[in-house]
Amino acid sequence: MAKKETIVKPNEPVANSNQLGIVPIERRIYIVRDIQIMIDLDLAAIYGVENRSLRQTVRRNIDSFPDDFMFRLTNDEANKLIAKGVSQSVIPPGYNTGGSEMYAFTEHGVAMLATVLKSAKARKISIDIMRAFVAMRHFLISNAQVFQRLDRLEIRQLETDHKIEQVFAQLEEGTEDNKQCIFFDGQVYDAYEFICNLIKSSTMRVVVVDNYVDYTVLTMLDKRESGVNATIYTQKAGDQFKLDIAKHDAQYPPIPVWIFKMSHDRFLIIDDLVYHVGASIKDLGKKWFAVSLMEAQDANAIITRLQADSSRL
Repeated sequence: MAKKETIVKPNEPVANSNQLGIVPIERRIYIVRDIQIMIDLDLAAIYGVENRSLRQTVRRNIDSFPDDFMFRLTNDEANKLIAKGVSQSVIPPGYNTGGSEMYAFTEHGVAMLATVLKSAKARKISIDIMRAFVAMRHFLISNAQVFQRLDRLEIRQLETDHKIEQVFAQLEEGTEDNKQCIFFDGQVYDAYEFICNLIKSSTMRVVVVDNYVDYTVLTMLDKRESGVNATIYTQKAGDQFKLDIAKHDAQYPPIPVWIFKMSHDRFLIIDDLVYHVGASIKDLGKKWFAVSLMEAQDANAIITRLQADSSRL
């Protein structure tokens, strides 16, 4: 036989009714099975009787407590209440709070409990409890729309979390359609291959906007297909890069270089697609960076502005 699931609370002093008076009764009303209930431990402490005595009284009058008045909590239900800190001050030392040992009383059950306890104190306190049930019910009804909105927000948050996980998975692993990818320190070849594949996919033009370029960028651009134009926009060109360009253009299809000083970020235009590149192309893989396709960007408009604000090397 499987061992019964239980929770044993650490030794804690039993709270008296004065201690319980500090906590409003409304905070001892919980929602279980979509029903407002109070548990036997709280009720015993509020009424100032031992929980054992309360249960004995209920058992002697069990016909007065049908299922819609009182029921036993399952292990899962009891454990969820305990996890929320329910009745921290009223659980006796070493008390077993497994589901089979915890009783829940509905509003009708609490009213019946006051009658079977047969004490003036129980009847007086029962009135306060009934008022608390009514107050809680009015609160739930008046704020129903708020709770519905919170539920919808929670669902949307779960959907958003799922989408974020998908984005990070795609960024980390790359995507087959070359839309986006993230590279980590040391992934030099992976980043190089990714950019080269973008360049190879071009059928019309490749435009590089990068403030820091060297001969390695020329090598990558030479992987483009025959007939595809390539252009570089950079902030400045040193003597070494000017020499590299001259030697390159003497052997391969020329790559025009334009001086453009108004860009902070790096961009790569492949035909009509615009990519944002988080690092200079010559430094791929040296640090973390990402390549992302910028949806709905007008490549022609960007090139027009580049040409208007640039000067030929």
